[in-house]
Amino acid sequence: MHKTRKGFPQHGWLLAAAFIVTMVVYWPGLSGSFLFDDYPNIVDNHSVQPSSASFSSLVGAALSSPSSEFKRPLASLSFAANYLVSGLDPYWMKVTNLVIHLLNGLLAFLLAHELLRLALDRRANLAGTREGVPTSVRAGEQQRIGIIAALIATCWMLLPINLTAVLYVVQRMESMANLFVLLGLLGYISGRRRMLTAMRRNASDEAGRLPTGRLAGMRGFAWCVVSLVACTGAGVLAKETAVMLPLYAVLVEWILFGFHQPTGRPDYRVAGLFAIVLLLPMIAGLVWLVPGLLNPENWATRDFDLHTRLLSEARIVVDYIRWTVLPTPDALSFYHDDFAISTSLLKPWTTVACVVALAGLATLAFWLRKRQPLAALGIALFLGCQLLTGTIIPLELIYEHRNYFASFGLMLVVVPLLAARRGEAFALPRHVLLGALMACWIALTALSAYAWGNPLRLAEDLAGRAPQSPRAQYELGRTYIVYSHYDPTSPFTKLAYAPLEKAAALPEASILPEQALIFMNSRMHLPIREAWWDSLIAKLKARRPGVQDESSLGALTQCAREGRCDLAKQRMIEAYLAALSHPNPSARLLSMYGDYAWNVLDDHELGERMTADAVKAAPNEPAYRITLVRMLAAQGRRTEAHEALKGLQALDIGGRLGTTLSELNALLGLK
Repeated sequence: MHKTRKGFPQHGWLLAAAFIVTMVVYWPGLSGSFLFDDYPNIVDNHSVQPSSASFSSLVGAALSSPSSEFKRPLASLSFAANYLVSGLDPYWMKVTNLVIHLLNGLLAFLLAHELLRLALDRRANLAGTREGVPTSVRAGEQQRIGIIAALIATCWMLLPINLTAVLYVVQRMESMANLFVLLGLLGYISGRRRMLTAMRRNASDEAGRLPTGRLAGMRGFAWCVVSLVACTGAGVLAKETAVMLPLYAVLVEWILFGFHQPTGRPDYRVAGLFAIVLLLPMIAGLVWLVPGLLNPENWATRDFDLHTRLLSEARIVVDYIRWTVLPTPDALSFYHDDFAISTSLLKPWTTVACVVALAGLATLAFWLRKRQPLAALGIALFLGCQLLTGTIIPLELIYEHRNYFASFGLMLVVVPLLAARRGEAFALPRHVLLGALMACWIALTALSAYAWGNPLRLAEDLAGRAPQSPRAQYELGRTYIVYSHYDPTSPFTKLAYAPLEKAAALPEASILPEQALIFMNSRMHLPIREAWWDSLIAKLKARRPGVQDESSLGALTQCAREGRCDLAKQRMIEAYLAALSHPNPSARLLSMYGDYAWNVLDDHELGERMTADAVKAAPNEPAYRITLVRMLAAQGRRTEAHEALKGLQALDIGGRLGTTLSELNALLGLK
């Protein structure tokens, strides 16, 4: 390796400089506030705000995430740990995210270093097989590996598309999951190297009975198994995207190891391993998913179905490539609800062009696997990363943080291509282009981080980047409301109306803008326009309420219950009936209407019935059962309350409901 006079490798200095630059670039953004999904997952989720580090409190925190049925307990526990140390302070939560990002940068360097070595070995072995020359990689080739790996990690850490995984607090779920993905890949490669080394020792032993070699091979295989199983399991506890680790490992195996022993014979142990950790879980997952995917009700809250989702994702995945390598501020706008869904291959025409482009990329990766194995692997990792979030699962169409690992694959393609050796064709222009790209990435990440450092600055910046996004315009109006402190004379009050009314009028907007307008004027004791109510109710009638619609009704209900908003009861009833008019309403919506009926309308019969329906719709959610027990107890129906309490006790996993159960037992006069 290239070393300085003091013996410290040059790539070490480069990596150290990359960490410093990354911290400097991100530092202004650490002072920003919570945003969007941070509220249901952290700010409004009191379970991740424990008063102590007791076992029951930590279990409750681990199982509290509303983002997924799998609860993502490891990420939720990390939020609880942050709260125990520094309270509900977004600054320290973002600092934690930055530390995780830097750790991932170190792991990205180590992984890139290993992949570069393997790619050079692969090419040299192929050349040696064809030409009869020794298969060891030339020393000169090895010297460049450290620097190229450091450049890959540097670029990856400073890519603008990865900013939300750092400054958007809740996306710690993504960065933490990928920490285990990177560890798992490093462990798998280490295990495979041990296996191959042991096999070479056995091959050199004439009797073929070298016990140390066989034992080392078994240890190497065991290390592969543990790395994949343990890291996948730990990563999934942070976010389900870590389930893709075995797929990434099989791509590494296919392109760089070839499922072979050093003798060229197939290694059936490795094939069997991937049959167990990849093929069987994939089949089981599809069996579990497909019936739901074929049920139209599961797509009812979306503006797309399975067919239009797949068509749209072809364009989105191609956009991800552009946003990663050649990003622009308007592309990295955070809010993408203004995206035009593809309805056919030719509507818009770019759909078919992107389908062809993705097919071409996959073909290119296959063609390059022996000629340029690292580039082939980078393309394969990028495309493989999109298979979970960019295909059949009815998630929202676009999120930048989904490319946190995928962007590493693209850097495996771009950086080695442009970091040419002196004397190679077009070496200087390639170096200049790499320098220009790095400067662009650093500048845009720095500008975006600066905007993220102030809530108003961020809202104005994102609204400017996405003028046709209902969410971006709503967030700007909401931020103006926050800055107005509900003072009718504040200049921010007047500023709030324009973006909110613009957001309400944009196609496919939720009821968030109307809710904000009604909420604001009610809190300020200003007239509420009937047109706002009409628009809100019409939207709820037109389509099944989504999460944002439910949150909007919940905010109005809470404000009315706390006596801060004087809302027309008839209008609120109309809104709830419109939302409930669709088949199979969610438990959350039923519970909110029960809350409104009980506490605002003083209709206890309706409130109890809605809450009981919520329990039936979500039998494993304790909150609805707790409310039902309290309602029954308030009406003096202790026998029924006791029966409902038994159902709640069955959900007391790890004692997480211990305090609540004690309170309810005391309420019912039970020991």
